[in-house]
This record gives sequence, structure tokens and C-alpha cells, in this order.
Amino acid sequence: MNRKTNEEDITVVTTNRKAFHLYHVIEKTEAGMELRGTEVKSLRERKANLVDAYAAFVNEELYLYKMHIGVYEQADQYNHDPTRRRKLLLHKHQLRKLAGKVREKGLTLVPLRVYFRGPYAKVELALARGKRAFDKREAIARRDRDRDMQRAIKERKRG
Repeated sequence: MNRKTNEEDITVVTTNRKAFHLYHVIEKTEAGMELRGTEVKSLRERKANLVDAYAAFVNEELYLYKMHIGVYEQADQYNHDPTRRRKLLLHKHQLRKLAGKVREKGLTLVPLRVYFRGPYAKVELALARGKRAFDKREAIARRDRDRDMQRAIKERKRG
């Protein structure tokens, strides 16, 4: 079955902006999430946070840890644990491929964003390598230079 992926079908819930500062993103992949009903309702209200979240393998299954999904106010006693581990849904060949790469030195799986593709909640995972302190400083300096250059160009066009 050949499905077209429309960017219009995607509703972004949350992004992990800090991940691009802390890691070099090598490869991205999309995974489904096994969620409870109250978690889906909270995600639709954009009550999610990926700041300290990471993915790890347990017995050849992939889980997402420390992703915070806020409680759903109308659920009362049937609410979920906001930071429980959540199983990620991938095909077996994708799991084996990622597991092999994670075993390499210094690679980790970091969630970049959570979104809905149609009715399904998805997470975009990045196979990433941690940046060193000098890499972070270099990225900040480059961003500052680019900002100054854009500001100078804007000033030159004005006057």
C-alpha cells in the first residue's frame, strides 16, 4: 500500500528544541505510541513536555521514558500517571536496525517532537550523538554571527 504523507495532516503537539542544542542528529524515524484514552485527550489539549525524555530498549522493545503528559481534568479517578514509560510501536526490522545503531559508541534515541498524523499519535525519534561543550559554544557563536549579519543586511536595505 503506497500512502502519500501530507504535511497538512500533521498537528504538532510539542517539540524538543533543547535536543538540537545538546545532540548532533544523525537520523530521524517515526514511531507510534501506545497510549491510554486520557493521555490522548491530554495530548489533543497540548499538555505534553519532552524536555528530559529519551527512548531505550527493554527486552527487544522500545520505550519512551520521562515524557510528561499532563493529567486530563475531566477523568477524575481514571487518570494516567503523567511520566509513565510508554511503549513505542515500530516494525521488528526497524527495531533491530535501531538497536544495532544504539549499541554503537555514544549514540542515543532522543524524541524530537510529538504530533498527530490523522487520528494517530506519533513521535519523531532521532538517532543522535551528544555534543561536546565546544560544539555547543561554536553553534551559539554561529547563530549570533548569522543574526548580526541579517541585522546588518536589514539596516543596509533601510538606509
